[in-house]
Amino acid sequence: MHPPRLGAVRWTPARAIKQVLPRSLLGRSLLIILIPLVLLQAVALQIYYGSHLDLVSRRLSSAVAGEIATTIALLQRFPDQADQEWVLRRARTDYEIVMRLEPGATLAPVVAHNVLGPMDDEFAQALQEKIRLPFTMDWSFDARTVLVRVQLDDGLLTAEAPRKRLDTGTIYLFVMWLVGTAVLLFGLAALFMRNQVRAIRRLAAAAEAFGMGRDRGPIKPEGASEVRQAATAFNRMQERIRRFLTQRTEMLAGVSHDLRTPLTRLRLALAMLPERPELRQDVAEMTADVEEMERMIGGYLAFARGEGAEQAQPIDLAAVLEEVVAGARRAGAQVDIAAPAGLTLKLRPDAVRRAITNLVDNARRHARRVAVTAAAISDRGVTVTVDDDGPGIPPDRRESVFRPFESDAAGGTGLGLTIARDIVRAHGGDIVLEQSPLGGLRARIRLPA
Repeated sequence: MHPPRLGAVRWTPARAIKQVLPRSLLGRSLLIILIPLVLLQAVALQIYYGSHLDLVSRRLSSAVAGEIATTIALLQRFPDQADQEWVLRRARTDYEIVMRLEPGATLAPVVAHNVLGPMDDEFAQALQEKIRLPFTMDWSFDARTVLVRVQLDDGLLTAEAPRKRLDTGTIYLFVMWLVGTAVLLFGLAALFMRNQVRAIRRLAAAAEAFGMGRDRGPIKPEGASEVRQAATAFNRMQERIRRFLTQRTEMLAGVSHDLRTPLTRLRLALAMLPERPELRQDVAEMTADVEEMERMIGGYLAFARGEGAEQAQPIDLAAVLEEVVAGARRAGAQVDIAAPAGLTLKLRPDAVRRAITNLVDNARRHARRVAVTAAAISDRGVTVTVDDDGPGIPPDRRESVFRPFESDAAGGTGLGLTIARDIVRAHGGDIVLEQSPLGGLRARIRLPA
């Protein structure tokens, strides 16, 4: 006996039921309504079919079988031909059963045909109890009659009993009533539940859009009271987040001004120092330090500020990539690009430009050659890859470099990859690091449509 494979999913009845059950709220709600409805109809049908219908069918069958048995007893009691003809005429008049005698005939087998309802079984049992002679029934003989043949001592008695005397007729109406009411109730439930689920879907779409930076404004509360309460709470949450972003942006603008002002004064003071050979090296180093501090402050503020205030709009992603690559080439990098035209997505242009620029800058600092490629994934979105021929990053450190201040580059702030991933995830996508075909590192961006 082989041991179970690692990672194999064990089959259980509960897991099988979960796979069959619908996953949507509308489907599960309708199933909750449908199951009790079907059970109720089944119980009602069983009560009707198992008690009332059986009782009525038994009485009708017993009456018709008793009339045939009475006719047979009269025929045997009065063997004279004239008397027998009179008995058969009276049976036709009083019982509405057409009977004929076939002298010398024998009983032939008949293929049994089941009909809807218990009347065929009840009629057969009644004939067996009343007549106590060999007989056959043919329900396919005619649409309005049932042909009964009874083996007598001197021949056959053929009786054509009308079906209306055996069929209750109400079973069809009852089944139609059950099916009709079930369909009607299920349709009404589906209509009302769809309206309730529509409100939940709109709330989910609004939350998804707001999380991706697509501010559609407050949503209209609708649906059940709980859904309205959730929509109202979502609107209040949106307003609080907007207010928080506004206050944070204003505060960061003031911090940026306060930090840049003394750095600007330092830069001006260094520029106005007299040109002395012994001070030239020190002035150049201090100027480089000031520029590095300004660049670091810009990176910190960009990381803290994010791009939350920018609204998403349809942009040509290929044009954005061309712009980023052109900037990298002006900085002296060797960058190749392959991006088909027509990659139009609803994005925040400045944020996406910042994310891709961070990835390209990170690649060119570590490598001599960089390649940027974009491709559409059917209707699910677009992938952008940034490849380089640098030393790469070990697989066990590819996730940790996305944490703030985890930079491997000399002079880096350690925020480039962090900002890039935050921006891409805010659009509903993600960034992963892989081995590049060029030998270095590949940064793969997935942006949803």
